Amino acid sequence: MPEMDDIALLREYAETASEKAFTTLVERYVNLVYSTALRSVANTHAAEEITQAVFIILARKADKLPRHAVLSGWLYQTTRLTAANFLRGEIRRQRREQEAYMQSLANEPGPDVWRQIAPLLDDALGKLGERERNAIVLRFFENRSLREVGLALGASEDAAKMRVNRALDKLRNFFTKRGVSSTTAMLAGVISANSVHAAPMGLAKTISAVAVAKGAAASVSTLTLIKGALKIMAWTKAKTAVVAAVVIILAVGTTTPVIIHYYRTNHLFFTSTRELADSDNTNYKTLTGITPAEVARTFFEACSQEDWAGVSKYWPSDPRVKNAVPAIPDGLKKIYGGLGIVSFGKPFKGRISIAKAIALLPETRYQIRSTNSDFGYPGVFVPYEIRLKDGTVQKWQLAIRCDNPESRWYFDGGLYWQGAKSRWYWDGGW
Repeated sequence: MPEMDDIALLREYAETASEKAFTTLVERYVNLVYSTALRSVANTHAAEEITQAVFIILARKADKLPRHAVLSGWLYQTTRLTAANFLRGEIRRQRREQEAYMQSLANEPGPDVWRQIAPLLDDALGKLGERERNAIVLRFFENRSLREVGLALGASEDAAKMRVNRALDKLRNFFTKRGVSSTTAMLAGVISANSVHAAPMGLAKTISAVAVAKGAAASVSTLTLIKGALKIMAWTKAKTAVVAAVVIILAVGTTTPVIIHYYRTNHLFFTSTRELADSDNTNYKTLTGITPAEVARTFFEACSQEDWAGVSKYWPSDPRVKNAVPAIPDGLKKIYGGLGIVSFGKPFKGRISIAKAIALLPETRYQIRSTNSDFGYPGVFVPYEIRLKDGTVQKWQLAIRCDNPESRWYFDGGLYWQGAKSRWYWDGGW
């Protein structure tokens, strides 16, 4: 099977600069890369530029890909990241158009499943783990048999079948939450039939000529796109390595580690911090029935699923209105809805530097009544790292407190988006 010797061809190119070897790879995968790019950006010229950028990146990294790499999966993910970089300046317009498109579909008789899932497919695949994503790409983008999928993944045919089915279940759940009703069999069929189509004539030849020179003749816009994509790829790789290493350490005796790693963002406006001890967590569990780390996870998971009733459990109502129902701000729903959780840090108590806080977030000078001294916050901070729907990764601390008669945890501060001014603000108390 010639398609199974991708890495051998890549090694040949890396070691001998064989244009023939690289051109073979481009011809083999140009349709996959171009189709993925076009689905993401909905613009043929942009899709061609992204495709060229992806193969230039491949040429530059030819000697660094591991021998067990699934090249089609690697190219698919690199295309997604490159397209995401391209879309940074257009994401809001794209989303408005997508919403209008989905609304138009809802008004049409006879649902077309592919047209419904196409705008969502790459986001859905992005939420899968690497091995599950590779399984989908191999099985339905390349239309390989389960035996071939297993060989490529280093697994048995039965294991490959289980991995593909598990991935399809996750995709179906993703689409169902977004109003697209289908079965896993239907998804398998439409993805297999529609995910890859022919790239423009001559594109493979053009790309090969530029890519084998590692982008020396590429346009300024393409080089800029490559630079941004490489940064995203480097960040993604580093994040994955850190998370994987710490999950291995924490996985002994537990199934879902809550705390993944601890990054110190708290030097920004804290004069001192103290991580919660086991006794602190025990006391909070006794008092409120849940630990601060669990509060953060359930809060953000509810945002991720756009479960605003779940979010309201941790959202304080207006104290000036008796029996008020918590109102989640529309701005927060718009930005936090559908977020992806990247990691959580270790909960801590902290002492706030008023001077640092005002310097970092000038608008807080209206919220802080005294500027004469620092003060200790009565609640708990939980560092978090999330990926918003537009691909932006945000780090901050979620401020929560339970010093109320009901001994309930409430959101007391964090990032809040004010759409009218298109800015993030600190929201709530310290």
